[in-house]
Amino acid sequence: MEIGLLILGIIAGILSGLFGIGGGIVMVPALIAFFGRTILDANATSLTAMLLPVGILGVISYYKAGYIHLKDALWISFGLLTGSFFGSELAVNIQETLLGKLYACFLLYIAIDYLNIPALIRRKNNPQKAATESFHPVWQFIALGIITGIIAGMFGKGGGLVIVPALIKLFGYEPKKAAATSLAALQLPVGLPGIIVYAENGHLHIMNAAIIAIGIVAGAFLGTKLAINMSSAIFKRVYAFFLVIMAFYMVYKI
Repeated sequence: MEIGLLILGIIAGILSGLFGIGGGIVMVPALIAFFGRTILDANATSLTAMLLPVGILGVISYYKAGYIHLKDALWISFGLLTGSFFGSELAVNIQETLLGKLYACFLLYIAIDYLNIPALIRRKNNPQKAATESFHPVWQFIALGIITGIIAGMFGKGGGLVIVPALIKLFGYEPKKAAATSLAALQLPVGLPGIIVYAENGHLHIMNAAIIAIGIVAGAFLGTKLAINMSSAIFKRVYAFFLVIMAFYMVYKI
């Protein structure tokens, strides 16, 4: 089982570095499907595996390439720290089947939004300019972090699935900069309040999380290298396709 957890960590790390998502999007379904964990146990393991700065090698690569907005990432981290507690409290107090279905719906929404299908339909008759970066007050980044932290606490992931699309759509970030800034925001121990809630309710398996974390360190570095060399258009399509697959899987499995 240890080898399987290590491989899972490497895969999660690659996706983390590639998309800035933290890796929970693959860890939670995989722990349920292949390791027999409940969704709450999987959430706790996923959050714990990402507690230490396991993606730091990827962050360094992105920073050297000039993709990270460091101050924005720090304010988002502050909001994440607050929101993760409330999300975890919600998760342990609702039915697990309902939690799984909510997770699947959330993934589908993000995928459709990321593909921007309505805009594609209107494009021929009403061309639109791409969003451009502009100044945003600090409270907006903190609010994004709080909302993301609640969702992350509920679904056992770092929160990049919310941060990346929001930075692109609402803050005018270029996709690679959004992924890089998201990954940087997730390096602080923002999931700690949520982990404490899960641990108090008996859902934490710390050794499993430690093994996965080792794999994430190596995988995140590789994923970052792939992202830096990938075109933004391909990057967005690959990300959206991945989300759709995971959403349908969650509907089927849970």
